Amino acid sequence: MKLSPFFHDLRSAYQSELDDLALDSEGKDVLRKRLAQKRGEIAFLAQMIDFSPEMVAVAFHQGFRFHRPAALDPLLMRSADELPEWPALGGSVALEPWAQALADVVLAEPSGARFLTVAAVLEYARQHARYGAAAAQESEDAEDGEGSAERHDDDDSARWSADDADEPRTPADRDEAAADWLADLGFDRKD
Repeated sequence: MKLSPFFHDLRSAYQSELDDLALDSEGKDVLRKRLAQKRGEIAFLAQMIDFSPEMVAVAFHQGFRFHRPAALDPLLMRSADELPEWPALGGSVALEPWAQALADVVLAEPSGARFLTVAAVLEYARQHARYGAAAAQESEDAEDGEGSAERHDDDDSARWSADDADEPRTPADRDEAAADWLADLGFDRKD
């Protein structure tokens, strides 16, 4: 599978936005606190869904349950104007109960239904790294002119939630992930 240019760029911006929110200047994990602030500002942020969707989508971080994950794979290959609106995702994706109030605010915007699909696909790609990473690798391979690897889907009936996310679980893991990310950007490691 290959990521569309739209999701290739947006996925990177979304991850950067989450990374920016994760740690304060002293290296302390403040993601929950900052996400709570973002969620409290959703009415203001909703105005930015058309020109900076990644800044709004982070408010929905871990706010989706994926009932049929394979249904989202084809969406990763589409451009923004080819995406279905939120109601079309029906039984494939659901909002966590706490995220419904945020969704109601966003859905009041003219392009809110399409944005909510974008937010779900971004979170899907991030949470389920084995799918997102495979898609990104195949996208990079395609750009380099290499063949794409075959991917095997899990049983479509499996139900995934935000608790299944593949992300660092301890402060030491987060610190290591942050150090790796900074090193990839060209910064020297502290250690």
